[in-house]
Amino acid sequence: MAERGYSIFDTGIGRCAIAWSPAGIIGVQLPEMREIDTRRRLYQLYPDARELAPPANTQAAIDGITALSRGMVCDFADVALDMTGIPTFNQRVYAYVRTIPRGETRTYAEVAAGVRASGATRSVAQAIARNPFMIIVPCHRVLEAGNYADKISAFGGAISKRRLLSIEGTSRMPGKTLFDVLLPVAPPRPHP
Repeated sequence: MAERGYSIFDTGIGRCAIAWSPAGIIGVQLPEMREIDTRRRLYQLYPDARELAPPANTQAAIDGITALSRGMVCDFADVALDMTGIPTFNQRVYAYVRTIPRGETRTYAEVAAGVRASGATRSVAQAIARNPFMIIVPCHRVLEAGNYADKISAFGGAISKRRLLSIEGTSRMPGKTLFDVLLPVAPPRPHP
């Protein structure tokens, strides 16, 4: 098997990790609460990867993730991804999600329609939840029905979709706020 590598790097949201193969990026890990937890998660996902100096494709991804985390515009169009072992449907979803412009969002249903699988909203949600290419495949731009921006994929670390959308300057971030969660509106009481 060809050698896989990984690197830990600083960003405006904490210490991120990235793993690669000779074919391209195999995974991005957003920061956990502690760097040791980020490293542990990366090791669980890619136990055969060794810490190495990143090749050009990976360095371009690192530079882009670092720029985005600081609120700058970046483009990942030329960053190669290694999709080995990723189901074909998920690949279609990731290709579509990569086309969502910065500052815009889509719902799972809109992504399903975009990949010509209108009835596959749940499958889109599952693909997004399994996205190993955080930021490069901007799954934070895909929201639940009702436009809630609360969840992020299993590779998301401690960063929320809402925070990533805020960094990108998304003007309208629908969904529940902390105020909504802590002080929900009580349902109207029935009249006696």
